[in-house]
Amino acid sequence: MRIAQVAPLAEAVPPKLYGGTERVVSWLTEELMRQGHDVTLFASGDSTTSAKLVPCVPKGLRLAGIRDHIASHLVMLNEVRSRADQFDIIHFHVDLLQHVLFRDLAHKCLTTLHGRLDLPDFMPVYQTFQEMPLVSISNSQRAPMPPHVNWLATVHHGLPASVCPFNEQGGGYLAFLGRIAPEKRPDRAVEIAKRAGIALKIAAKVDPADQAYFEEVIEPLLDHPLIEFVGEIDEEAKCDFLGHALALLFPIDWPEPFGLVMIEAMSAGTPVIAFRNGSVPEVVADGVTGFIVETMDEAVTAARQVESLGRAGVREVFECRFTVARMAKDYVHAYDTLLTKGGTDQRHLVAAE
Repeated sequence: MRIAQVAPLAEAVPPKLYGGTERVVSWLTEELMRQGHDVTLFASGDSTTSAKLVPCVPKGLRLAGIRDHIASHLVMLNEVRSRADQFDIIHFHVDLLQHVLFRDLAHKCLTTLHGRLDLPDFMPVYQTFQEMPLVSISNSQRAPMPPHVNWLATVHHGLPASVCPFNEQGGGYLAFLGRIAPEKRPDRAVEIAKRAGIALKIAAKVDPADQAYFEEVIEPLLDHPLIEFVGEIDEEAKCDFLGHALALLFPIDWPEPFGLVMIEAMSAGTPVIAFRNGSVPEVVADGVTGFIVETMDEAVTAARQVESLGRAGVREVFECRFTVARMAKDYVHAYDTLLTKGGTDQRHLVAAE
């Protein structure tokens, strides 16, 4: 197939530092290329890919210091539209803006929704453009959406088995990885570590929007011998960080659509201790790849018991459920479904005329 992958412009593909969506787009693009598809990637100019790269901005907008990304995305979407007849499938990883420009091409367009859908701000778009095919990254992500949107599939994320290599030994500290934000609950991670008497390392970026939260709520908690704040780390450091951890703490209190870090940890053989929110029950096999908890007491108990879980068993579940090959297979099936349905719809239109 001739496939366009349309990435967000916030980060390079793959990202230099933090950036879950762009990382998934990179893994999917490279796997589709490996499988023999003809892929064109619309992304920032500092992206690295074996596909044809159409650079839409010189570098990822966040690290370039550009805070409002709408104008750059509109220019990129105009470029995609000008080339639309070159592709069998146009796969968007930007949530909203493309619907107006590509409504008449819905038969060969799909959008993976990577973000939260429980906010009312964006509902007018999904209520208006109900014919646009959508892909969810977990079944739980769909819950807040209007009843008549055009769901094409749910495709759980997957990653190359080599990205976070299996570490049989693990280590002695708890890990918190991602972003400092109220809904991610790094404060819970600190409390769990202190109550369990286990060291905690926090590798996380602080966005400008969360700077006050970090300074007022989190920073005062860091002055403790068990707690180490590492800051934002790159991909290579992340592998070591997760692989040498006793467990990953995922203490969220919001409906996270997927939580990529959970399967990155599982790839390394590191169990996950996660609160029962969002996609967690779809990702973590309770008692096998980690523990799903509902209270702080349960989380502390899990931290003390997590060493009983076999790291080889965690990696085995990852290899069965969360590889990039499985993800790409699911997307190709979705593409085939869309093209078959689109072809049928087109025949109906011709017959009606």
